[in-house]
Amino acid sequence: MTIRVQRGVVMSVQEDRQGGQELWVDVDGELERAYQEPACGVRAEAGDIVLLNTTAVRLGLGTGGTHFVLAVEKRSAPDETFSPGHIMKLRYTPLQRAVHAVEEESHPAHGIMRDAKSLDGTPVVICELHSMLPAVAMTLGRDHPCKVAYVMTDGAALPISFSKTASRLKELGLLHGTVTVGHAYGGDLEAVNLYSGLLAARHVLQADCIVVAMGPGIVGTGTTYGHTGLEVGQAINAVHTLEGDAIAVPRLSFADRRARHYGISHHTLTALGQVALAPATVPLPDLPDEQASYVWSQITAHDLHRKHRLVGLQGRALLDAVQAYPVPLRTMGRTLEEDLSFFLTAGAAGEWAARVLQNGKNPPPRYWGRVSPALTDKNC
Repeated sequence: MTIRVQRGVVMSVQEDRQGGQELWVDVDGELERAYQEPACGVRAEAGDIVLLNTTAVRLGLGTGGTHFVLAVEKRSAPDETFSPGHIMKLRYTPLQRAVHAVEEESHPAHGIMRDAKSLDGTPVVICELHSMLPAVAMTLGRDHPCKVAYVMTDGAALPISFSKTASRLKELGLLHGTVTVGHAYGGDLEAVNLYSGLLAARHVLQADCIVVAMGPGIVGTGTTYGHTGLEVGQAINAVHTLEGDAIAVPRLSFADRRARHYGISHHTLTALGQVALAPATVPLPDLPDEQASYVWSQITAHDLHRKHRLVGLQGRALLDAVQAYPVPLRTMGRTLEEDLSFFLTAGAAGEWAARVLQNGKNPPPRYWGRVSPALTDKNC
């Protein structure tokens, strides 16, 4: 276990927003990027000496080539920036911080949370990757404007402030509010775990629809179970327990040439096929014949068509939504044009959630029958 800590001198503030600062820092004579989150309580300025966690960048990992500011030397946060809460996130680490969790007795919403037991059939769109969030939110906003809450898990980035996407979606009114659960932090509401976070989204934020996804990034190892995308199956179980309507977004791509992520990713096949103990609705867009055949072969090989409800949509509503909402779509460095099937699949989930809200919990399905007549079977 290693933490690489280095000092640097702030040369300039590239971007200064409510969600944090992006800095150019001189580290041992090299100009490098760094991120300063609001939780530090002070704003860095040119000339400041900062203490940086450089571990991930030095290991060549996918953090966007960014160091993270641990502290600004000789300056500290004023007392009034401290949280009134007593629930610690990043517990028992040097970076633990107190948050005012929505479940705490001192929180104004404690009474609501004490009595909340059910999601009352609320549709919950469950994404594996953060890059699915804008496609879902934009399509849902175009097809059925409503109160959408984003519940951010701790499967990847922990500070929600690191997500420019979430911030932009809120500015556009596509997200009504946010909840950070587990060790993720910085949302409009803080919750101890996914179950209470879902209930907070429904009963405190009064969301009509909830989107669950980890923050930017994901942990993967190339093994069956060694990735944080397994949380999709766990989220389906939580939604089922709380009497919600689970809608799962499969990770589907024909631009990713890695065999384990080609077509439906092995992440999705494991999460839906083995981790999820309850059924979910899985919307799929209309795909070219060759791609659809490949996806169908994966679905049948893992018996997903018998465990979950597969529904087909044209899946083109996203293409209209991107004209209305200026939110960049990018996943693993690829744009909408470069990875169309990935984003159309996420958009299809937004379409289906809109249909649920418009027509009730069980709108008439269009079975994903492009490939095989077997998809019209009632077991689908």
